[in-house]
Amino acid sequence: MRDVIHVADVRDARLSDYSAIDPRIPRRDVERAAVSGGYAICEGPLLVRRTLETDARVRSVLVTPSRLRKLADILDGVDAPIYVAEKAVLEEIVGYAFHRGAVASVERPVQRPLAALLEGARRIAVCEGITDHENLGSIFRNAAGLGVDAVVFGSGCADPLYRRAVRVSMGHALLVPYARAADWPGDLVMLKESGFRLLALTPQADACALPEAMTALRDQRIALLVGAEGPGLTPTALRISDVRVRIPMSRGTDSLNVATAAALAFYERARVSS
Repeated sequence: MRDVIHVADVRDARLSDYSAIDPRIPRRDVERAAVSGGYAICEGPLLVRRTLETDARVRSVLVTPSRLRKLADILDGVDAPIYVAEKAVLEEIVGYAFHRGAVASVERPVQRPLAALLEGARRIAVCEGITDHENLGSIFRNAAGLGVDAVVFGSGCADPLYRRAVRVSMGHALLVPYARAADWPGDLVMLKESGFRLLALTPQADACALPEAMTALRDQRIALLVGAEGPGLTPTALRISDVRVRIPMSRGTDSLNVATAAALAFYERARVSS
């Protein structure tokens, strides 16, 4: 294996990607505002391995001695600093113990302009007001597994590449193309003008049932809109949408978790299009 760098000082400036210099600054803001377009943190040996197997631009890797041995095969080809710290030191640097002895810092993928993102896409997901990072990560993972070409983040969404979102997505947040809408809700109109039919997921009783809606639009480009749990999509987004779609529910349940609901819609689209 290439040379590794052993570290024992939790204040080592070379490890700043992994720890906030000023504890008053939220970790997500440090990651988002970092130089060179920002970076993302991958946590855990499985996610680190998966990420290193892609063409992600690695800034550095931080592991315990035992993980260094277990990841030796994949770390051997890493063209970036590999730091090794004892478990207690690593946990103090990172601030928690959920990483199982391996974390990596990678450059954030370059965001494509929304218009370029739509080129060649047939099915996309559009998120509005989703602030839960676990939901965002799950949406990325569901999109990757169920044939969604890209994800668009509209007004009020949290950082989709915050470490928890990346972890829950199992790295797919770094692989599925995405863009942030620069003009909201104006970009919804742009989607329609680009040939997408906008399907708004809502529990409203008068909305069209999901299977019927997807069957009717099987040959068209679609954009599936999902909103925050609780309030759901804004009235403006619902008004601009072409079709309001609901998932038929039973036993008095009015709705599902947003990531689960999105997964069902992605699957139904894939099923009728196959």
